[in-house]
Amino acid sequence: MRNQSNIELVQSLYQAINGRDWRTVRLTLHPDFQRISDAAGGQSEDAEDFIHVLRAQCAAFENGTEEIEDIMGEDDKVAARILFSGKQTGALGDLPASGRALRLHYIAIFRIAENRVIQMWAEWDNVAALQSLGH
Repeated sequence: MRNQSNIELVQSLYQAINGRDWRTVRLTLHPDFQRISDAAGGQSEDAEDFIHVLRAQCAAFENGTEEIEDIMGEDDKVAARILFSGKQTGALGDLPASGRALRLHYIAIFRIAENRVIQMWAEWDNVAALQSLGH
């Protein structure tokens, strides 16, 4: 069954990420949150690790934004196709700033529990992203 409130929860998470509102991001994530992603090295991250990754991403892409292009939700799951875009103005891990723009679509599936995001599976094409940035 379509679940509009879960869709709105994920939308509010991305509004907080784009606004660099880490307090709201933290409040939107369940205490037992995990992000699972082969693209991110296969590791599972808890809420604080995920926020650390987001902050590093914002440092590398000062003007970076994430726009939900498609979203649907049913029962306790929400799926979204998201466009990340921004210019790499800072280091991305060991990679120096390239000054190039990145437009990268990724797919994420969220599981909601107790009105918070408890799990997130996210996948994207790292090779295409690095080529786009000239690395």
